[in-house]
Amino acid sequence: MQQMIEKAAVLVEALPYIQKFRGDTVVVKFGGSIMESEIGYRNILKDVAFMECVGLRPVLVHGGGKSVSKKMREAHIQPNFVHGLRVTDSESIKVVESVLNGEVNPHLVDILSNYGGKARGIHGEDIIKVKKHTGIDPETGMELDWGFVGKVISVDVEPIIAFLNADIIPVITPLGRGEDGQLYNVNADDVANAVAQALQARKLVFLSDVPGLLKDPEDKTSLITSLETGEVEDLIKRGIISGGMLPKIQGAVDALKAGVNKVHLIDSALPHSLLLELFTDQGVGTEIVR
Repeated sequence: MQQMIEKAAVLVEALPYIQKFRGDTVVVKFGGSIMESEIGYRNILKDVAFMECVGLRPVLVHGGGKSVSKKMREAHIQPNFVHGLRVTDSESIKVVESVLNGEVNPHLVDILSNYGGKARGIHGEDIIKVKKHTGIDPETGMELDWGFVGKVISVDVEPIIAFLNADIIPVITPLGRGEDGQLYNVNADDVANAVAQALQARKLVFLSDVPGLLKDPEDKTSLITSLETGEVEDLIKRGIISGGMLPKIQGAVDALKAGVNKVHLIDSALPHSLLLELFTDQGVGTEIVR
């Protein structure tokens, strides 16, 4: 009986958040090692299906880098990364497209459908316009060339909105199309960010391999639960925001400036972390606000 009462209490705690966010668009990005754990990514997809069931409008953007790397090795192509981005030549982009559009995306759509959530895949290149991503090596000053890696220019939100209005969960691959018609590989974080901005989403949620922003990366109990954009520059100077977390936080700031209401960073390995962050008083990750 006590266990039943506790379950009821959880539902009651969630009620005001469900009422508050009903009808709101929430962009969820997930990828990383959790995609190698069937139990892990199924928990996330259950959460997304639940969100749609209680009246939110979730949009899912997924990665699939490890699956891509595995398929590349099977094709005798050695994966190569420079400053965190996959170098993508003409052979690699074929593998990327095949894995993301042909394997990962339909698999996630099928699972969501099995959980009662109507879902449809969207190939990123059908809605995302990009230009070639370029950069300068900070050590050598030389221009970097990642091949067919793109930077988002614009997002056509009409197909996404059409799905949302039909109570369908859009599931988007991180690919884009250049003005020259070329297919480009795009960082999934950047796609989620651009989609959230274009939709003016209520929330943008990044599920990754860490609990959120940590004061000490070696201490998972040092979680910063709430962060305002005005605090970011100081944390960068102090080295608290660095490495792979730096572009994620900078992207969050850009999203907030562009009209997204709130950005969340949460641990994909924590079961049902998405629901715990959105529908409980305490939350479990880092929320970033203006």
